[in-house]
Amino acid sequence: MTLKATPLNSAHRAANAKMVDFGGWDMPVNYGSQIEEHNAVRSDAGMFDVSHMCVVDVKGANVRTFLRGLLANNVDKLQVPGKALYSCMLNPEGGVIDDLIVYFLSEEWFRIVVNAGTAEKDVAWMNQQNTATSSGVTITPRRDGNDPIALIAVQGPNARAKVWQVLPTTQAPSENLKPFNAVIVPDTAFGEAMIARTGYTGEDGFEIGVPASQAEALWNAFVAVGIKPAGLGARDTLRLEAGMNLYGQDMDDSVNPLDAGLAWTIDLVSERDFIGKAALQAKGQGAQFVGLILREKGGILRAHQKVVAASGLEGEITSGTFSPSMQQAIALARVPMDVAIGDTVHVIIRDKRLAASVVKLPFVRNGKVLAA
Repeated sequence: MTLKATPLNSAHRAANAKMVDFGGWDMPVNYGSQIEEHNAVRSDAGMFDVSHMCVVDVKGANVRTFLRGLLANNVDKLQVPGKALYSCMLNPEGGVIDDLIVYFLSEEWFRIVVNAGTAEKDVAWMNQQNTATSSGVTITPRRDGNDPIALIAVQGPNARAKVWQVLPTTQAPSENLKPFNAVIVPDTAFGEAMIARTGYTGEDGFEIGVPASQAEALWNAFVAVGIKPAGLGARDTLRLEAGMNLYGQDMDDSVNPLDAGLAWTIDLVSERDFIGKAALQAKGQGAQFVGLILREKGGILRAHQKVVAASGLEGEITSGTFSPSMQQAIALARVPMDVAIGDTVHVIIRDKRLAASVVKLPFVRNGKVLAA
């Protein structure tokens, strides 16, 4: 099978990145030391190629009404142009088709960024619902054809200052940009850019969309001002420390988002109906999504390890790693409802029962360890 390549593939190879198959995409897992890449994001600035993710423009007179029914979070929260919203898109059974970010750009233009591995499924589902509801919106993926957009995430305490060295025209419109807001700047040296103050690391920074033809030049300019390239390995340890779900690992279309710690993204209060709402109301929450810190030596916490509560009821780790920031084994886990923050549970690692503490997420945010 031929792997798909992002517009930055040659830049990764020129930097001697270790490339891997990531859901059918040829992606860098690291450029040398994964730990150094992780620490650069926590202490300075690092950047990630996220062009395998897919920008989808949804336009039309009925776009807001269409998204009211499509998404579990309520797009009516988006009233100021540039404001963004994190949401799940659910199937009728209440399972998560994908988690995504939607940006309100105008009353007839919303931009959605969906995950790499689910993009084709997501767009097909959107088109199906567009037809079923006769909404008449246009749904345009911007990853391959259709004037493709490349995405670069620059994250860390010095991320914004270093971005402005390369993109000075973005400083004025983005300097006072609040988290989960975006601005489109039409006249950068790298073409039209969407600058979003969002990320997947628990640090400040931007996710930047530019024409794919300009991506490598922008990437190299960021390298020149000291922004360290980082691969999938560091991205995973950073997001896990930040308590952020990974689609396909922490939830999927068989998982109720209430059981994935995503209740805050689900609007069950308003009278608005959306796909999956009735199923969520009928099922309710059946498990808790928590953090675990291993308290005994003898292993690393990994996905699918069994978690045993004091009551004897069982749960499961969904993601686990050794935290570079904490120097401890940590995990995200779905556990029984009778488990409380501060409890001790036991994880089965190679037939051994090792004690772990239940902690509130996130583990790390803005360079500070919050759970110990």
